[in-house]
Amino acid sequence: MGNEPPKLDTSESQQALAAISAELARAVAAVEAAEAHRLTEEILAAKTVFVTGEGRSGLVARGFAMRLGQLGLRAYVVGETVAPAAAKGDLLLAISGSGETRVTVTHAKTARALGVRIAAVTAAPESSLARRAGLRLLISGASVQYGGSLFEQAALIVLDTLALILQHRLGQTAGEMDARHTNLE
Repeated sequence: MGNEPPKLDTSESQQALAAISAELARAVAAVEAAEAHRLTEEILAAKTVFVTGEGRSGLVARGFAMRLGQLGLRAYVVGETVAPAAAKGDLLLAISGSGETRVTVTHAKTARALGVRIAAVTAAPESSLARRAGLRLLISGASVQYGGSLFEQAALIVLDTLALILQHRLGQTAGEMDARHTNLE
């Protein structure tokens, strides 16, 4: 009897899941459709899309770059050894909840000097990153969760939504995307 695992309080986990789900739904619903549409157009117009972000925002950025590549678009993660030089006609998609992440802001400064268009996905409309961007996709970060969890979760969903829109706009089938999916796994 002493070796039995403790009983889980399912009501506590259900309450936490309900709270997170509700705030995630609110954050995603509050994203301006016009900003999302404009970001989709910027991605389609870009010769190459570069993504950047640090920490969990960086993980979201990497996932989005992967989806863009699977859609047949040229997309790279800033700082990776295979990333080519950026130039006019390219787009930098910079993700930072605070909009003050030093490395991400530095990437935006450099991109601006090169004539690269900048799109910021952020929770901070008046941040250093947002001020440098020609396009801001604002996602609320106010949350009961620790840190920027809500922002990062919502950014993942919003960018996955854009990937779905791009898939339809580009006429890509799942089979065509699968053919570009990594196969060295």
